[in-house]
Amino acid sequence: MKGDYQDLVDEISALLGAPATLENRDFRLIAFGAHDSDDDLAMDPVRTRSILTRQSTAAVRAWFEAFGIARATGPVRIPAAPDAGVFRGRICLPVRYRGIVQGYVWLLDQEPGPGPEVLAAAMDVAERIGILLAEEAKAGADLSREFRAVLTAGRGWEQDMAVAALRMALGAGADGLHAVVCVTPWTGEAPASVPGTAAVCTVPRPGDGEDGGRAGGAGAERGSASGPGSGDRPARRSGQALAVLVRLRSAEVLVPAEGVATRLLAQGGATAGIAEPHRGLAALPDAWSQASAAAVAAAAQPRFGTVARWSAIGPYRMLAALAAAGPVGDPATRVLREPAHRELARTAELFLDCAGQAGRAAAALGIHRQTLYYRLGRVEQLTGLDLDDGEDRLLLHMALKTARLHG
Repeated sequence: MKGDYQDLVDEISALLGAPATLENRDFRLIAFGAHDSDDDLAMDPVRTRSILTRQSTAAVRAWFEAFGIARATGPVRIPAAPDAGVFRGRICLPVRYRGIVQGYVWLLDQEPGPGPEVLAAAMDVAERIGILLAEEAKAGADLSREFRAVLTAGRGWEQDMAVAALRMALGAGADGLHAVVCVTPWTGEAPASVPGTAAVCTVPRPGDGEDGGRAGGAGAERGSASGPGSGDRPARRSGQALAVLVRLRSAEVLVPAEGVATRLLAQGGATAGIAEPHRGLAALPDAWSQASAAAVAAAAQPRFGTVARWSAIGPYRMLAALAAAGPVGDPATRVLREPAHRELARTAELFLDCAGQAGRAAAALGIHRQTLYYRLGRVEQLTGLDLDDGEDRLLLHMALKTARLHG
């Protein structure tokens, strides 16, 4: 449909004798007309950013929406505001379908401006754009059923049938390059459409309940305890996550997936994870496991930020895979998960994170080295582990990271 959008935008540009741009209702750029004017004010900061980054800032969006464009049914004239980076006035043509705003066509205003008849003709074209945008949104919503079936189906013939159905629904785009994004927790319905995506749906949050999805314990619900470290994000409970299939142009450039994740976090959810790029649909279930694990790791480890790539979460990749097969807790370390020993757990984890270097660990904890040795001695007494033994250290480190993963 992108070519259709461009043709319609060019038609409006020809009607009004001015370059037009088309954005969806989230102010994401869809198409723009050619600009060959010598007018230095035409490419003001707002228009330049929209074309170069394909989106507008929240402040710009709020400024334009203050003129009532989301409620308007006809052209809206917006005056210039140099302080806001708008050097030239705008004409906004709301793009609607059955009364619901789907996007906006923007034109630079000029003197003398277009007359009522020409603007009415441009609004007729905008109405055709609205039909296309609504059809695209409906197609994305229709795909949610097939996408959800692929992510929740069991292995074997059930999954094969679900993949085949999604492939048929996606058509030629099925064999393209994609990345799966997990946003969790997610409350409410899935968005009607997410720009730049092939499909979006809500699914049971990984690890939620008895059979909480393919990622198993990797996304287990986190209770009120915040894990072995004191810097954990507060736990949040929700029964579902949002799954998004994002189209990519290059396996090396995940910026589109990161952009989608960031925008969705602004709408709801606490953290997001991005799977490794893949071509075709057969790897979707595994990609969902990766994205889910990355989202949970982002919640467990603040240094990953709120959007984490599966490729960047290090040991949590393996821990999440182990958790998917069932509980991975160890009896020897169970005592450290008790609230009374949380400080000992934090000390042991940081000591192991520092590769057993007592000076670094003590400095990071802000304690004297002798205090560190005392705490480590208590850890050995409680667990029966020998911290001079490599395998005991490995066991303890894995157990503490798993506790952090699950909270």
